Amino acid sequence: MGPYNRPVVVITISQPRIRKFTRPTWAEISLRALSRNFRVIQEHVGSEVEVCAVVKADAYGHGATRCALALEGEGAKWLGVTTTDEGVPLREAGVRTRILLMTGFWHGEEQEIIRRNLTATVWEPFHVEALDRAAERLGAPPQPVHLKVDTGMGRLGVSLDAVADMCARIKASPRVSLEGLCTHFASSEVLDTAAVPRQIARFEEALDLVRENGLNPVLCHMDNTGGIFAQPGTWKNMVRPGLSLYGYALPLLRGGQPEVPAVAAQLEPALSWKTRIIGIKSVAAGQALGYGGTYITRAPSRIAVLPVGYADGYNRKLSNRGRVIIRGAYAPIVGAISMDLTLVDVTASPGAEIGDDVVLIGTGGSARVTAAELAEICETIPYDILCGISKRVPRKFVT
Repeated sequence: MGPYNRPVVVITISQPRIRKFTRPTWAEISLRALSRNFRVIQEHVGSEVEVCAVVKADAYGHGATRCALALEGEGAKWLGVTTTDEGVPLREAGVRTRILLMTGFWHGEEQEIIRRNLTATVWEPFHVEALDRAAERLGAPPQPVHLKVDTGMGRLGVSLDAVADMCARIKASPRVSLEGLCTHFASSEVLDTAAVPRQIARFEEALDLVRENGLNPVLCHMDNTGGIFAQPGTWKNMVRPGLSLYGYALPLLRGGQPEVPAVAAQLEPALSWKTRIIGIKSVAAGQALGYGGTYITRAPSRIAVLPVGYADGYNRKLSNRGRVIIRGAYAPIVGAISMDLTLVDVTASPGAEIGDDVVLIGTGGSARVTAAELAEICETIPYDILCGISKRVPRKFVT
């Protein structure tokens, strides 16, 4: 047995269930905002273009099941996930719309894909062969697949010189049918790079090759959020928005300078992250705070303790740099963020007290903190901030 077809053994250990979350740190997910963002994107691309709403990575940290059901209710005909393991729970939750496995599948998953009516992206010969054999064993009809082409991303996908061979394999597999052709941009947000037109040309070449080899995909798709906003000529008849569904978009770049796409201004962040003050103490000037004493008070101060830390996904790079919102005003983070706790200076908010709500991401009065702001401080991207909110932070869904 070779290294690529060894079965994966999964041992499941039952865990006691916690009946109720009582720790005062939580994320609120606005299903209204999510649905509205979907409508903004659908209106932007037009009714002739299918929107495959991407809910991979637990809907970018927002909770895949509830988000998928809300998007299905809003009219999404396709949902995008990474793996079979992400698709199966959606089916078990009652999601009926089409689900695209954007990163293919591994050996042994093919029968589950068929049973759960999932649609696989393929680029390796074993993908086609495994699905064909499984469909025959199960007496299933031909399985639709989307062929991924590597046009310049350098990750997954069949190379141009292997497209003809993959087409031959699909044609020789009576229980596999080619429904879609897809690729992924490496720099979709960059408006003046030569890489994007080069990838577009390669995709068009791949499409010609597929048709020359006797196949005619009914769906063609290239674009993530960046491509949707920056490359309207590449929309084809399907797009795959992810980040924009949740209210964010990376700036477009021209000459290295950022430009905010007009449609991005219509998006509304769907996630707010909140906690509460669990302790307040008055400290003298010259007091070192937190691990390593990285912050020393310059004057007598009131310091609030928050029950949130890097184990919750509150990035440690926010130490001494980030801010939160308390009673509609900003309060700076002081000291190093620890695993479970964060300190903030509430000296400028003399009325702050134990039990007050604290906004980590979201709005309070006229103050606002976004995932994009945290990402800039942490020298990363909003995707990282949102996906990094850990499982121990309960998601509360609001409409």
